[in-house]
Amino acid sequence: MQNLIQITNVLGPIGTNCYTVVNTDTREAAIVDPAARGDFLKNLYDNQNIHPVAILLTHGHADHIGAVDQLRKLYPEIKVYAAKEEQALLADPMKNLSEMFGQAYSISADVWLSDGEEIDLLGTKVRCILTPGHTAGGMCFYFEENKMLYAGDTIFFESIGRTDYPTGDESALGESIREKIFTLPEDTVICTGHYAKTTVGHEKENNPYVEFL
Repeated sequence: MQNLIQITNVLGPIGTNCYTVVNTDTREAAIVDPAARGDFLKNLYDNQNIHPVAILLTHGHADHIGAVDQLRKLYPEIKVYAAKEEQALLADPMKNLSEMFGQAYSISADVWLSDGEEIDLLGTKVRCILTPGHTAGGMCFYFEENKMLYAGDTIFFESIGRTDYPTGDESALGESIREKIFTLPEDTVICTGHYAKTTVGHEKENNPYVEFL
């Protein structure tokens, strides 16, 4: 198992969890959902000798992608990964909600991912799990060796993501949670897009919303 540590920063206008996963041996890092403040992240990484090599997008909403372009300028070699089903949403300022936040923009990934695909990152394998519902191209990133799942806004601590934004689908969300997340080991830590972390086992026992989806 690789020696990975996680740094959590709450960034952006509605408190998005931006995670930085660092290999402590190589100091390479993956940034999950860089919500805002690319300058702040750069200072943090410089101070801790961290070298970002990837950006993983759990979905394309503005509050999760706000610093992508800034980080691309700061780290020209960095690669952005997202589900191929999220391509249209990322490109459309109305669908990705950036226009609603007052700064319309669109982005594109460098690598478009498929459900079940595994990528080699930070010396380990990361399984890319398509979890539509909050958006059509919602994707969880599962660091199996380290029992960490980066779930974006698919599921929260005793709650779920909303489905009333463009490409949202309530029934698809329920299926994603039951068939893709709740089938993982119960001690898997779920790193959510907002609020506190949780575990698969806790949510199976205590999430009051999933049974109604």
